[in-house]
Amino acid sequence: MTFISREVPRVLSIAGTDPTGGAGLQADLKSIAAAGGYGMAVVTALVAQNTCGVRSVHTPPLSFLQEQLDAVTDDVVIDAVKIGMLGDTAITQLIGEWLQQVKPPVVVLDPVMVATSGDRLLTAEAEEAMRGLVATVGDVADLAVVTPNVPELAVLVGQDRAESLGEALVQGERVLATTQAAVLVKGGHLESETMTDTLLQRDADAATFTHPHVATSNTHGTGCSLSSGLATRIAQSGDVVRATQLTTDWLYGAIFHSDLLEVGKGHGPVFHGWETDPSCQ
Repeated sequence: MTFISREVPRVLSIAGTDPTGGAGLQADLKSIAAAGGYGMAVVTALVAQNTCGVRSVHTPPLSFLQEQLDAVTDDVVIDAVKIGMLGDTAITQLIGEWLQQVKPPVVVLDPVMVATSGDRLLTAEAEEAMRGLVATVGDVADLAVVTPNVPELAVLVGQDRAESLGEALVQGERVLATTQAAVLVKGGHLESETMTDTLLQRDADAATFTHPHVATSNTHGTGCSLSSGLATRIAQSGDVVRATQLTTDWLYGAIFHSDLLEVGKGHGPVFHGWETDPSCQ
């Protein structure tokens, strides 16, 4: 499929759920709408979680996952796909096969492995399948980005967690060597007064995006929100660097204004709709 930019892209999120609305599919749909897209959702897992942690995960049969995917692709043209929580090897492999069949023009893969609360969201056995999916997205899509956080980078390269931006970038380059996709190294887990995200691409210089550190515990669903917003903005313009700048700027604002929500007792959600709220202007 050849990439064609679209003002209101049709964006499919493939991910797990969050009944409190701050992460997973619920956060994705809010992020897609905030970026100006039309959001769709296919459920990989039903997750009983809140801002304090994950309580349990129910995984529907693979046949039902396939039926959801078929229901969308039989009826709607997909301009971009965001992939989040997959959970196990069988789901990860099925999504890889589906991508090769459908070949969506834009794919953003958030290799979800560990929740903000520290709860594991990908089985240890599925780690190798995730590495294979990282390679696959770069082959099937015209424009693809992988968005691991610091702990996920370490898992993807089989090393200890990076303790500095320099170490994280070295690990990011190792991931980049395995895929044609761009790799966005996110610095949110590193201790710093400045938050630095770095976009690594094989055919271009690294692009750096910096924002002030926000003193807040409201970081629930930040990875979900960034990746789905990024998929939407890439589909609108075809410019990965510009889309990353716009998305990280938006996410900074969503974190900065998150205290207005007063949701939950743990790691609260970000404020996806801050740009249209008069109190934030």
